[in-house]
Amino acid sequence: MIEYIQTHQPGFWITAGFVMLSAEVLLFGFTTIILLFGGLGALITGLLMMFGPLPETWIAGTACFGITTGIVSTLLWRPLKSMQDDSRMSPQQPSSDLIGYEFVLQQAVTSRQPGTYRYSGVDWKVEIDAGTGIDSLEAGRRVAVSSVDAGIFRVRPAAQG
Repeated sequence: MIEYIQTHQPGFWITAGFVMLSAEVLLFGFTTIILLFGGLGALITGLLMMFGPLPETWIAGTACFGITTGIVSTLLWRPLKSMQDDSRMSPQQPSSDLIGYEFVLQQAVTSRQPGTYRYSGVDWKVEIDAGTGIDSLEAGRRVAVSSVDAGIFRVRPAAQG
């Protein structure tokens, strides 16, 4: 087996490159880009050996693998990093099934004094949604949840009808 690899080094490097790329995609889902860079470096090394500019020796192959991996990582680091940059993406408000849920206030709620509402065994803090322009809601008023945070219902008056 070792003799076969010795005489077919371009195939070894190309196979090693595809194995690294496959492991990166299938096992890690592009989370460790080290295997991506190494896989591309091994593929380039194998192709250079196959087409002749690089001699089929272990020293030349290992050196070329290291150098091409370094060059590939230098060239691809910024583009790959910018693809992961979250600041370019618009922030997305998490959705909740509770948005639109209507209930009757048990106590008055003001912009300075939040209330509470027990729902599904949890006491939720009830605040007035800042976008409504309302400063207070009286007890007995029907309201609808407009947004949800951890333990907080932000409410607006429910539509009459």
